[in-house]
Order: sequence, then C-alpha cells, then structure tokens
Amino acid sequence: MNFKSTHSVLINQYKGDSFQQVNDVLAVEEPLEIKINYKTESTYKETNISITMRTPGHDSELAVGFLFTEGIVSSLSQIKKISHDGENKITVFLNDTVVFNKNKIDRNFYTTSSCGVCGKTSIDAIKTVSQFPIVNQFPIDSNIILKLPEILSQQQQIFKTTGGLHASALFNLNGDYIDLREDVGRHNALDKLIGAAFLEENIPLHNNILLLSGRASFELIQKAGMAGIPIVAAIGAPSSLAVELARELKIQLIGFLKKDKFNLY
Repeated sequence: MNFKSTHSVLINQYKGDSFQQVNDVLAVEEPLEIKINYKTESTYKETNISITMRTPGHDSELAVGFLFTEGIVSSLSQIKKISHDGENKITVFLNDTVVFNKNKIDRNFYTTSSCGVCGKTSIDAIKTVSQFPIVNQFPIDSNIILKLPEILSQQQQIFKTTGGLHASALFNLNGDYIDLREDVGRHNALDKLIGAAFLEENIPLHNNILLLSGRASFELIQKAGMAGIPIVAAIGAPSSLAVELARELKIQLIGFLKKDKFNLY
C-alpha cells in the first residue's frame, strides 16, 4: 500500500508586518490498530495489541518491531504472515506453534505519538527481558560519534520538509550509515527501524550504534536493549530512568550529542 507521510495545507503566515497565504507541509499523524491472530487449543483468535498514533508508512515494520520489543515474538519464524486490513489496521498472524498468553500483555490498547510507555498499566509491565544481552562494550571513538548528527541530518528527508518528525538511525561501529526511520512518535520510529532489521533477520544488532534525533527515554533504551544494541547516542537529554536502565543493560549511553561535544553516561 502507498501511504502519504506528508500533507500540504494553506495557512496564513505572519512575516514582515503582514499576513500572506502560503502552503505549509505537515507530517501526517493517523492511528494504526495492531492486532495479532493466534491459534488456541480449539480455534483461532484475534486480539488487539495496540492503537498507536503514527506517521503512515513502514507499517509492517512498525507492527513487528512493536511485537518484538514488547517481547511478544522473538524470531521471524514465529510469524506466518502480515495483513493490512485497510490503511489503518494491520494484523500479524502467528504460526500455529506459537503459544500466546494474552494475560502477559499488561498494556492499555491506546498509546499516543508522544508517549508509548504511558500505555503500560503497571511498572512491572514496563520491563521486558532481552534474549540478546549485551556482552561486549566497545571503546567510544569520539571522532565517529561526533560525525553522526550531520549524517542523520543529510538522511532525514521528511523532517527537512515538515520539521515535525523524530528519527532513529542505525550505524555500524565505524560510523557508516545503515538505515533510518522517521515518525511523529519517537518510539514508533525506533520500532520501525528495529522491525526492518527483524524482517531481514538481522537481529541482534550487537555491532551497531543507534542514533536518536531527540531525547533518550526509558522506553527507547528498553527497545534498544531488546535488539541488543550496545551504543545509543541521543541529540537530546536522557532521563534518569534511561541512564539507570542503560547501566543495567550495559548499554553505553551518549546524550547531548553536538558537533563538538557529548556526555557519556
């Protein structure tokens, strides 16, 4: 399916002591309902997992990335097929051998573009356990880290048009660009990026650097940990819980990344 990620509107812009009508390009925000279809002892069942506000596009990656980082699936072999049920609904069909325990999903179905973790209904439900623990900590090469924001800027096409999207970008340990995803929700951008690697069976991402265009929240570090990413760099600030979790997972967390400085937590 083809989705529009931007939308043009006619606005009144105040400039030079007067208003003038101009076209403004906005990032599209629409709901996506993610469902899973799974086999029970006697029949097949379908259940809603989440409704998230996202920028349309890369929806299959978003769905499987979300299911993976929430610990619902662990490998591509567990997925039978992915079906778009209209523009804003997607169903992931699990293989018959996958045992799905609905009671383990302690999450409200609605999440916003600005907050993913706020949909969780308890603190215990926030943490998920990665099957890819980080065992190697690589030395931080400041010259490589400092050049990442400029590479991100060159690749972030929709943001240049709208100024309204978050980005998650993947690099190898030499600082070479690999992939990028954008979305109105920072957690969606990362789920799309991880989902793309998941669909290509490139998980775990043990030899990669993740760059976040904004701040580093607890949930983003949790998702990076699920994918086995050893180094996470953020243009903005980390939260206290993000730092705490990064240390627990042995992720090297970088914040306030600028062209000439950064903080290593």
